[in-house]
Amino acid sequence: MGEKTTKQKLVLGIQHTLAMFGATVLVPALTGMNTSITLFCAGLGTLLFHLVTKKKVPVFLGSSFAFMAGLMAIIGDSRMGDADFLEKLAAVKGALIVAGLVYVVFAGLIRIFGYEKVNKLLPPIVTGPIIIVIGLRLSGTAISSAFYYNGEFSLKSVLVTVVILTVVICVSIFAKGIFNLMPILFAIIAGYLVCLPLGFCDFTAVREAHFFSFLDKDIMAQVLCLPAFRVDAILAIAPIALVTIIEHVGDITTNGAVVNQNFMVDPGVHRTILGDGLATALAGLLGGPANTTYGENTGVLAVTKVYDPAVIRIAAVFAIILGIFGKFGGFISSIPSPVTGGISIVLYGMISAVGVRILVNSRLNFGNSRNLLVAAIILVLGIGCDSIPVYGVVTISGLALAAVVGIILALILPEGEDSVLPN
Repeated sequence: MGEKTTKQKLVLGIQHTLAMFGATVLVPALTGMNTSITLFCAGLGTLLFHLVTKKKVPVFLGSSFAFMAGLMAIIGDSRMGDADFLEKLAAVKGALIVAGLVYVVFAGLIRIFGYEKVNKLLPPIVTGPIIIVIGLRLSGTAISSAFYYNGEFSLKSVLVTVVILTVVICVSIFAKGIFNLMPILFAIIAGYLVCLPLGFCDFTAVREAHFFSFLDKDIMAQVLCLPAFRVDAILAIAPIALVTIIEHVGDITTNGAVVNQNFMVDPGVHRTILGDGLATALAGLLGGPANTTYGENTGVLAVTKVYDPAVIRIAAVFAIILGIFGKFGGFISSIPSPVTGGISIVLYGMISAVGVRILVNSRLNFGNSRNLLVAAIILVLGIGCDSIPVYGVVTISGLALAAVVGIILALILPEGEDSVLPN
């Protein structure tokens, strides 16, 4: 779509920042970790990821929901100001550093044994349905935010969602030039303006936030708290990395499908896993939650069709600024849930549509029983299963379970001559 000017890239970067914000700050809100530290770690971790991946992969790293059960098992109901919070945070820090090292070990193994082994495990009949699952698993969250307010169905929220979807559709189809690249930003502005008279906007976070977040003694206490490598915390948190690595491969496959590049080969999945692991270890060191590749931003790529990784790095810098300047972060957090929900409907739907595109482009024959069974089982397990207990507080997500089962079925079931449609 041509080289973008600096101003255009800045605006596109703002879109990506807004897309990642809601999910990124939700994890610290639920676990008691600090929002400013989380945003700072997300931005810094994204820049580190881009450095490791040769600045080729347009991926944003935000807070990982997969680790939440482990984090909450260690932190519990403790919050900053409680006598035992920093002690528990220290244990979480150590466990997240170990989790990051698990990524590093796997990246090394893939580098040694080659990408081909990974590629054989992830044919289109597996990756297509997995990508569909990634989008659809997120859809419930989008609908809840879009149609409900404070836990109750709201016609006002529906109105906001309709406005947002209308703006996205109209800008994407009818707008020209640079305006065609900003449907998400225009939709958020329109949704916010509609929310103001409806009473959905809460500016408490803006009033209460420190101008410079890291001048807050409580925040600095969390940053400077030294990691503690407790066995119970490590066992509760670090093994989750084995599951999120599978999800990472699915996310990178999705991202590559959106931008029509094979990032599994160049710069290599070993580099993307390494970048993700180092970002998680860095977040653990500073007191933020584990990082992971974000589907929300991949959805923005699909909508705007602007795939320049530099735009994602601009968003990372904005995330760092939001982490440092508390008033900015407070303003962004005032964006009401019906707005983020309406946007998420588009973004998550685009991700699932990419999975369908993979199946179509691969010309897979769904009259073939093997293809039909593999796709069917992945879809049901991935969407129907929330989390499966493995050991203690360690669980495996439905997505990871679907990926494992799909990979096994694709390996053991014979393809047959009619598995692919003729040209």
